[in-house]
Amino acid sequence: MDHQAYFQTLAAYHRFANRRLLKALVPVSDADYYGDQGLFFKSIHRTLNHILLVDRLYHGRITGKPFEVAGLDQELVRDRRELAAEIERHGERWKEVIAGIDATRMQEVLRYLSTEGEQRELSMLVVLAHSFNHATHHRGQITAVMTRLGQPAPVLDIPYVLADLKVP
Repeated sequence: MDHQAYFQTLAAYHRFANRRLLKALVPVSDADYYGDQGLFFKSIHRTLNHILLVDRLYHGRITGKPFEVAGLDQELVRDRRELAAEIERHGERWKEVIAGIDATRMQEVLRYLSTEGEQRELSMLVVLAHSFNHATHHRGQITAVMTRLGQPAPVLDIPYVLADLKVP
């Protein structure tokens, strides 16, 4: 599998895992969803906002159209249904972004300013890997909270998700 195919697979996983998690969160009460659950970004909602924010940050860095933020905890969308819809819409954009990165560009170094204003240089491969790994990390935090709240947590392991998607 070449790099582009690999990252398209991760993008498909990312979209489907987000979709599966968001569906599983529907029965969670607003009090539990918006309340402080001891997560790094406090609530389930703010953690989902963070996933979307970082997706937009890296999308902007890769496409050369930076997404300006006030901080990594910035709330982009207050309403939980609107946030779910925006996460879904943004997940679809990864297909286009990755399709536009050829084998040569996959090997290039991406230079950008961090949210702290520091110059960073990372290979495109590392940036793409981090983009998807980052969301996986935070989805795992949310599923742990769901379990603690007595809610069924969705299975988000990549082999199961890709099997449902019929991806080899």
